[in-house]
Amino acid sequence: MVHMDMSADVVIVGAGPSGLSCAVEAKAAGLSVIVLEKGSLVDYIRRFPANLVWFSTPELLEIGGVPFVISTVRPTRVDTLNYYQKVAGYHGLDVRCFDPVQTIRRSSDGFEVGTSGGALYTAANVVVATGYFDNPNRLGVPGEDLPHVCHYYDEPFRYFDSDVVVVGGRNSAAEAALDLFRHGVRVRLVHRGERLSEGVKYWILPDIENRIKAGQIRASFRSTVGSIVSGGVNVDTPEGPVQFPARFVFILAGYHPDVAHMRAFGIDIDPETLAPRHDETTFETNIPGLYVAGSAVAGKFNNRVFIENGRLHGGVIVEAIRAAGRVKP
Repeated sequence: MVHMDMSADVVIVGAGPSGLSCAVEAKAAGLSVIVLEKGSLVDYIRRFPANLVWFSTPELLEIGGVPFVISTVRPTRVDTLNYYQKVAGYHGLDVRCFDPVQTIRRSSDGFEVGTSGGALYTAANVVVATGYFDNPNRLGVPGEDLPHVCHYYDEPFRYFDSDVVVVGGRNSAAEAALDLFRHGVRVRLVHRGERLSEGVKYWILPDIENRIKAGQIRASFRSTVGSIVSGGVNVDTPEGPVQFPARFVFILAGYHPDVAHMRAFGIDIDPETLAPRHDETTFETNIPGLYVAGSAVAGKFNNRVFIENGRLHGGVIVEAIRAAGRVKP
């Protein structure tokens, strides 16, 4: 599809659930809106583990008044992808994928938004809803960039009958370790904490604890990775340094927002929390007309903002835009 309109009342950067929710609210308020996305629609959900099942029930993920209907209690990754595609189609949202936003600059009429593909959009208002999944937390150790090391988990079948080290102690690490174990992988879990996080899903935590107790998943707590080499991971444990065999390594230590991009857009960032400076009642940043939405508002405390509450930001932002009277000429 060829898009001709290059200006809008609102340009939204990011086509995740929060960005789509903002777009739905803006369109319902009679505002013109364009959504720019560097990947596919809800790209971070597309890149979730293939067998993922949500903690939330469907109604907590709904946006735009479109019912999320499934035959089970908790939706899968595929259910969710289909749902958000349905929402975008139902509301006729103008989502332009695979063209990353590179610049956001003030102009006489509001903002100019430039993409890596050379497109230049003008907007009276901009909403940054870029999330955090593109920026995994790194260990900063030698060997972290070797080809057998990954910061995202996909599916288990490639790793059958292999030694795999999983680094982390929260949901991503626990679920990956269990999935790998159940598909014929020899798993070693390495975590710096005394035990797994209490935030691990309540039906996952006893499962992995029992697997560890039975020796089916080997675990090293109070342990940190010193370096990664071909075929192994050097770990500092309470008993001393050990090299664990590893044909593959998953570093699943969480994610953080794209602070560099937000700074480049002119948004002030709190150096301690990495959160963008914004009005908590409107989500407007230090730049009038430039807003943040979804998990991007929380900085390194992104575990406080999920789809369940981030989807509500759109209505607040659109009300603030309407109150300010900022629309394109």
